[in-house]
Amino acid sequence: MKRIDNFNFWQKWLFFSSVTFALFGVTFAVYGENPLFAPYNHAIASIFWQVSDTPPEVQFFKAFISGPLGGTIACCYILLAFIAWYPFKKKEVWARNAIIVAFGVWIVLDSAVCLYYGVYFQVYMINTCSFFQKALPIIFTWKDFKSKMPNENI
Repeated sequence: MKRIDNFNFWQKWLFFSSVTFALFGVTFAVYGENPLFAPYNHAIASIFWQVSDTPPEVQFFKAFISGPLGGTIACCYILLAFIAWYPFKKKEVWARNAIIVAFGVWIVLDSAVCLYYGVYFQVYMINTCSFFQKALPIIFTWKDFKSKMPNENI
């Protein structure tokens, strides 16, 4: 049996899952009220307005805010896909570290705000899924990254 190249698998995982998350962001930006996002939208309506659907008086704002939020999601994951495809694939230490720092800051801030406002499902569904999407490749490829300078591998 042919041995699976561990690094290659996780590099491709990071790239293709990032492209998928970016497409999710684009979809959310342009069509946030589609059936795929219905559970998310119902949960938000329940938490903030104690109803099952977004009240009509905030629909216009919700449609607007889906644009910047979805665009930000798409931007971050397109950037991650490029990092995964080029410098991460070359095993450049800075690429791995950039993923850890950038998405570490995001997950801490996003989760803290969600916990403060009681949007727990976002923490344990969306943030946890996103965390593992990045953490698994980092964990399983850690030893593949070799520092070129003694203090570079931090």
